[in-house]
Amino acid sequence: MSISLGIDVGGTHTDAVLLDARQRIIAHTKQPTSVDVMQGIGQALAALLALVNVDRGDIRRAMLGTTHCTNAIVERKGLQPVAHFRLGAPASLAVPPLSDMPADFRARLPVRLFTLAGGYHYNGDILSALDESALRQQLQAVKGAVRAVSVCGIFSPVVAEQEQRVAALAREILGANTPISLSSEIGSIGLLERENATVLNAALCGIAHTLTEGFRQTLARQGIIAELFFGQNDGTLMPLHQARTFPILTIASGPTNSLRGAARLSSLQQALVVDVGGTTTDVGVLCGGFPRQSAMEAEIGGVRTNFRMPDIASIGLGGGSVVTVDADGDISVGPESVGYALPQRSLVFGGDTLTVTDIAVARGWADIGNAGRVAHLCPSMVARVAEHYVAMVEKCLARMNTSQDDMPVILVGGGAVLLPMHLKGASEVIRPPHAGVANATGVAIAQVSGSVDTIVLPGDESLESCLRRAEHQAREAAIAAGALPETVDIIELDSLPLGYMPANAIRIRARAVGTLAPVR
Repeated sequence: MSISLGIDVGGTHTDAVLLDARQRIIAHTKQPTSVDVMQGIGQALAALLALVNVDRGDIRRAMLGTTHCTNAIVERKGLQPVAHFRLGAPASLAVPPLSDMPADFRARLPVRLFTLAGGYHYNGDILSALDESALRQQLQAVKGAVRAVSVCGIFSPVVAEQEQRVAALAREILGANTPISLSSEIGSIGLLERENATVLNAALCGIAHTLTEGFRQTLARQGIIAELFFGQNDGTLMPLHQARTFPILTIASGPTNSLRGAARLSSLQQALVVDVGGTTTDVGVLCGGFPRQSAMEAEIGGVRTNFRMPDIASIGLGGGSVVTVDADGDISVGPESVGYALPQRSLVFGGDTLTVTDIAVARGWADIGNAGRVAHLCPSMVARVAEHYVAMVEKCLARMNTSQDDMPVILVGGGAVLLPMHLKGASEVIRPPHAGVANATGVAIAQVSGSVDTIVLPGDESLESCLRRAEHQAREAAIAAGALPETVDIIELDSLPLGYMPANAIRIRARAVGTLAPVR
């Protein structure tokens, strides 16, 4: 029997599930997230294995969703030294690399910046030849001083040859194992945002190696030798080697895991999903069973980027959110939260802090802790606070629903029980079985994907032919990632005429997903 293990690390809890070959949950657990994340994963894994008698050799695949990389950027910690090469002189000299990064981030980011002759026009013609002599000198200058390299060229998503040449020379001079991040493989059109994403990806490679190796060792200590996968932010998986190469794609994987889990647990493909955690509530939209992608540029820790990101709205509301009611009767809910200290500080557990969990218990919506400890709360105050925080969620739902009709709403997350089963703007409210571990379920059942994002100049070729070629490339990329060819479907295909460019330039995006091939 083949068993899959899914683990999702959140700010408050680490969730874990075991799925059988038919993707049915056979065991699940929710454990507090520890300061040492790997220790928390180990504790969740031990608790999970204690619940069911399985042959650990049958656990053939292990999937992890984690906030490691997001936290590193937000906290400005653990980022490794990078040498960054922009290929764009003399055209781009007026705007230096990383010029739009927040000053505090730029001050803490250990990066050496170089701008070289190079780059392409929008149609693939060479803007400037790559200055290999200067490049060799600069690589020699940083040898031993940096641990990763990033490269960003003007219109490199159209033609990537110069970036690939820089990568080859970097490995020759700095070492074959040097992590190289190429913007043509990470971001889309838009120089500064794509450049930011590429530099961040390079800076995260050290954290990614520590994370992936730590996960492998944690599993090995429990006698599990499995194929490893990591959740990425489009709701699909990437294998170990890809996670080490593109760690930035794990950012925002937590909310996407919850959305994919919600789709699986509810059997709905089109719905709004409300994921209630200990500190925040995330609201997303399922389109065809996958998270709707954001049309806006992504901002991470104040840094603008343009790689793919899910369309997620987050509010400071969770089970641990602190509730205050002042002398005038004004209500405040969050964003301050007791977080993972909820079992010690919430009233229903004998603490001294009024939280959303206490309000939900007093309102009769949740059966958590000791309800007698909140019996003294004024019923009218409880009702007003409950109405207040429910309205926060309803406002978020209204903002995320772009259709004219009400949509089904799926409640998931450890705090799903804190909300009522009737919400404004919802055609129905569903709290599926195992809603509390939807995130771990989502990463355990995730598929693999392949995508294409390019600019084409159709010329004598029809748009339909260009779209078919993009479909084929996306399918091949998904198969290369490990998908069974017969299961691969195109879930996104669109074209956008670029009116600001001549020659009828068109941007084409395609994304394909497929089921992982069975483990032999």
